[in-house]
Amino acid sequence: MPCPLLLKVAGPRATGVSLLVLTLIAALSSSPAAAQIQFSFQFSFSNPGARSLGFGGAFVGLADDATAAFANPAGLVQLAKPEISIEGRSWSYSTPFTASGRVSGEPTGIGLDSESGIQLSRSETDLTGLSYLSFVYPKEKWSLAFYRHQLANFESTSATQGLFLDDTGGSEDVGYEGTLRIPDQLGAVDLNIVSYSIAGAYRVTEDLSLGLGLSYFDGTQRVRSQAYLWDENTLESFFGENHFLPNRLFFDAAVDADGSDWGVTAGLLWRFAERWHLGGFFRQGPEIDGQLSFLTGIHTEHPPGTLIEVDVPIQYPNVYGLGIAYRSADGRWTGSFEWDYVEYSVIMESLKEVEDRDPRFRIPETIDDGNELHLGGEYAFLETTPVVAVRLGAWLDPDHRIQGEESNEVSRAMFQPGDDELHIAFGVGIAFKSFQIDLAADFSDLVDTIALSAIYSF
Repeated sequence: MPCPLLLKVAGPRATGVSLLVLTLIAALSSSPAAAQIQFSFQFSFSNPGARSLGFGGAFVGLADDATAAFANPAGLVQLAKPEISIEGRSWSYSTPFTASGRVSGEPTGIGLDSESGIQLSRSETDLTGLSYLSFVYPKEKWSLAFYRHQLANFESTSATQGLFLDDTGGSEDVGYEGTLRIPDQLGAVDLNIVSYSIAGAYRVTEDLSLGLGLSYFDGTQRVRSQAYLWDENTLESFFGENHFLPNRLFFDAAVDADGSDWGVTAGLLWRFAERWHLGGFFRQGPEIDGQLSFLTGIHTEHPPGTLIEVDVPIQYPNVYGLGIAYRSADGRWTGSFEWDYVEYSVIMESLKEVEDRDPRFRIPETIDDGNELHLGGEYAFLETTPVVAVRLGAWLDPDHRIQGEESNEVSRAMFQPGDDELHIAFGVGIAFKSFQIDLAADFSDLVDTIALSAIYSF
C-alpha cells in the first residue's frame, strides 16, 4: 500500500543560458515549476500469521489461534491451551515514482526532453524480518496474551531527472523557448515501526466474547530528498543529464522521526448461528513526533547552508474491521470474509500542522481512506496424520496514493493516480497434536509477501 508524501517549495526557471532562482520556501507556490518532494511508504495492516495470509487476510471472524491477539483479541477465548506463536516474513516492494517526462506541452526533442507524458519508474526492495511473536494463556472464561508485531518495515529510493513543462507565465525572457525544468531529485525512505502489546479477552456468554489490547509503539522514520539544479547554466546542461553536483544543490530536506506512542485495540466475536461467527475490531495507530529539516542550497533570499527546522507529528492510520466466518459441520470447510477501513487521511491531516508552525511550508495534498475487502477459504484433510490444510484467498486494496493538487500541474504530475491492487494468496498448513506450521504467499503488482509461522500449544 504505497503512500507518497509531499512538501512544497518554489523552484527555478532558466533564462536562456542564465538562471533565475525563485523563492525557495513559499506559503503559496504559484510557480508552475514548483519542486515537489515525493516519497512513499508501506504499512503491514494485514493480520499476522501464515494461516491468516493464506486466507487473504480474512481472519477477524475466525480469530482462532494465537495471532488473534492482534487480529481480534476477542477470539483468544477460543484457545483451550497456552500457545506460543512465531512468524517470519519476506517482503518484496515495487514502489512507483515519477522519473522524468513532460508535465505539460510537447517535448522539444533536445536531450532529455524527448518523452511525451509522465514517465514512471520503480524502486525494487527486498526485506525480511521477525514479523510476529506471541504467548497466549487461556483460563476458562478469559485469556491473556503478550505479543510483538512488525507494523511497518519498508525502504525505497527514487531519482527524478529531466521533468519539463511549458512556461505559461507569458514572459518571453523566461525558460528556453517557453520550457521550464523541475529541479532533479534523489530520494530515500526508511520506515520501521514495532509494537509490544498485551491483550485480553473475556467470554461474556457462551456465544459472545469481548477483547481489549494495549500497545506500545516504537517507531523510526527517515526520509530524505535532495534537489539539484542542472550541472551548468548552459543550454546543453539545461536539457542534459544531471550529475547531482554538490555545488548545484538546490535544497536538502529530511523528515526524521524517532519516538514512541501508546494505542488501544478492541474486538468482539459473536456466534450468531451454529456454524457462523461475526467478528469486529478497532485498532488505533500511533503518532510519532518528528522534525522536518530544510537545508538551502543555491538561493537568492536565504544564503546557501541556511537550516530551517520545524517539529512535525506523523499520525499513522487507525483501522476498523468487520468480518464473518463459516465452518462446515464436519470441520473440513472454512470460509471467511472481512472488510477493513483504513484511515489513511490522518497522515496528511497531521502533517498539515506544519503549516501552523511555519507558514512557509504548504501541504495541500490529501490521501483517500481505504476500504479493503478480504475473502478466503480453507479445506482440511482430516483423515491424514498429521492433518493437512490448504488455503486460498484474495483481497482488494483500493488505490489510496497521494492526490495531487488539482490546480497545480506539477503536483498532479508528481503524484500520479494508481490502480486498485488485487492480491492473490495461497497457503498450506500441517497440524500435529501440539504443533502447527504454516506457509503462505501473497502476490500483487506492488507487494509480494511470503510468510512462515509456527504455533506450539502445551
